[in-house]
Amino acid sequence: MSGKGCVTRNDCGRHGSYCEEWRFRRFLQVLLAFLLIVLFVILVIFLALHPHKPRFYLQNATVRELNVSDGLLTSSLQFTVLSHNPNDRIGVLYDSLSIYASYLGQQITDEYRLPHFYQDDNDFNVLNPVLCGNSVPLAAVVCEHLNSERQNGLLSLSLRMDGRIRWKVGTWTSGHYHLNVNCWTISGMGNNDFGGQVPIQQDTRCHVEV
Repeated sequence: MSGKGCVTRNDCGRHGSYCEEWRFRRFLQVLLAFLLIVLFVILVIFLALHPHKPRFYLQNATVRELNVSDGLLTSSLQFTVLSHNPNDRIGVLYDSLSIYASYLGQQITDEYRLPHFYQDDNDFNVLNPVLCGNSVPLAAVVCEHLNSERQNGLLSLSLRMDGRIRWKVGTWTSGHYHLNVNCWTISGMGNNDFGGQVPIQQDTRCHVEV
């Protein structure tokens, strides 16, 4: 009684299509195993490096215009923000970053969208957004609070940033992470003057969530 034997390498001349399929499957298996090993090594390195959140410092604020009329706010504000990547051997890709100013939780300017940029490890970037709002309707409580602050020569502002970032280690790039930054300050405005540079605490550190 005879049975079917296994196809060997010497039989490839008679079973060409089978051998080609076997070689292709073998190649895919080896390639998949190699990719899994590479991804595992990168993951181990990434976890070992343990990336830290980017840091932001509010360095300067200038009020170009801040007028309230009939509950409508028109403003022009300029900020200087220092961005720092504190990581060693890990870069940060900023795929999107929108900046706006808020007052008492209400957005008072249009969003300023920064172009895509890359921040190398232990690198610094200076951001100088100019934020404007034209006849922005204020909630009654917000308008009342702003008028009260003006009478007391104060101004409390919050600079908000929302974006999407990725970590970069060598040639490997992570998935997207949501970035939320809040730079909050209370500033004294001498003689109720709401124009010119705002005196703030030097290098006020912002709250960052990733």
